Amino acid sequence: MCVCIVQQFMAKARAPRRTLDSYTIKSINKTIRAGDCVLMRPSDSSKPSYVAKVEKIESDGRGSVKVHVRWYYRPEESIGGRRQFHGSKEVFLSDHYDVQSADTIEGKCTVHTFKSYTKLDAVGNDDFFCRFEYNSSTGAFNPDRVAVYCKCEMPYNPDDLMVQCEGCTDW
Repeated sequence: MCVCIVQQFMAKARAPRRTLDSYTIKSINKTIRAGDCVLMRPSDSSKPSYVAKVEKIESDGRGSVKVHVRWYYRPEESIGGRRQFHGSKEVFLSDHYDVQSADTIEGKCTVHTFKSYTKLDAVGNDDFFCRFEYNSSTGAFNPDRVAVYCKCEMPYNPDDLMVQCEGCTDW
């Protein structure tokens, strides 16, 4: 009877998980580490890649590698949707955490601060910017307001050319 219980317990035991410092995605020949931002393949191929920040990388000892991620949301994925001042490459750092297979990583990307993004000489396909944190359950943003400009009283959209207003000399 003791042998059966031990065998049953052993059959259910999982391989121990091991935290990895880095992992190389063979399909793109890129090494990822905790803290890197990555593009992840959506289940619907007509949608754009998801943007996520890698929090931790784990191996289960059987060759399966999982990444613990914190998702960035695009404006259209948030409550309230895309607004006129949202840049085309804008994402919001959310409070939504998840565990995904490392095989779903399509590439690395860079999520810049808003200030550093506006100073880029050229914006690449893998460049994004974030100026808000987003609470996915309440739809709240942090900060909950940003500077507005001129008579239009709209926040700055880095996709739009700013010109100096003749009335107030603001940009």
